[in-house]
Amino acid sequence: MGRPIVLFENMRAVPYVPFYLAAERGDWAREGAEVRIETSPATAQTAAALLDGRADVSWGGPMRVMLHHDADRDCPLVCFGQVVSGEPFVLVGRHANPAFRFSDLAHSRDWPGPRIGVAVDVPTPWMTFQDDLRREGIDPAAINRLPDLPMAENLERLRAGKADVVQLFEPYVDRAVAGGFGHVWHRFAVRGDMSYTSFYTTRRFAAEERATCRALVRGIAAAQAALFAEPAADIAGQVAGWFPGFEPAALARMIEGYRSSGVWARSPALPAATFVRLKASLLSGGLIGYDVPYDRAVDDAITAEALGGSA
Repeated sequence: MGRPIVLFENMRAVPYVPFYLAAERGDWAREGAEVRIETSPATAQTAAALLDGRADVSWGGPMRVMLHHDADRDCPLVCFGQVVSGEPFVLVGRHANPAFRFSDLAHSRDWPGPRIGVAVDVPTPWMTFQDDLRREGIDPAAINRLPDLPMAENLERLRAGKADVVQLFEPYVDRAVAGGFGHVWHRFAVRGDMSYTSFYTTRRFAAEERATCRALVRGIAAAQAALFAEPAADIAGQVAGWFPGFEPAALARMIEGYRSSGVWARSPALPAATFVRLKASLLSGGLIGYDVPYDRAVDDAITAEALGGSA
């Protein structure tokens, strides 16, 4: 096996539970990979850290890899090993709306529409949200979008009655629902698999440290199997150290909500169709202007090699 590696976590977040689970269970060490997890100084710097040598591998959105390929056609970054397959963001409203449709967010002649707080902490949630609206025939520019604020502040807007619906991920969803001032309207994960989070590295590292990359994939595959086999409370107990201050029951609810709604992949394969679905939203939203080729930005052969062709 190769040398010890620095694995950058994009940020500390509940959607990344499978990575923390792999670390806690010793899945990577069992496969022979010596991994030191460090937190990126900022989500926008995660990819840059790979390019300048501060990290060897990171996890995060293929969106970032596409952004870099959009800026540089010779970009050496490449994704492998899908982990978060469905979108972890959720629309949470002040009042129950069990029959939610995207048309509920549109204005009418006599009404400006609900006041909407969009998640802007990272680019992807709005890119995919606006793409969903377009596919439903709704102009994203015509919704009653509130001035942008981070999710934590949008949560307080909802609590104070200054927003009607907000786009959040965990733990904010659970805090709104458990606090009695929020109701789940829509889980974007119902859209299906769209390669939300994977490992990524440079092509050079993927070539020179192939065995390590394969070990990362085998380790995360073992964690994925455990994630779907064990009770949510047991998973929460194993990763609790990554989330100090979270109540065990609350963390278990978050894990069960994500697991049951299809946020987490059951396999580390990263197929072209899912990459293209994410890319389409980035193109329609204008985040990128380049139709990044799958085989330039993804090395799914690592997964096939790691799992003996069973990916």
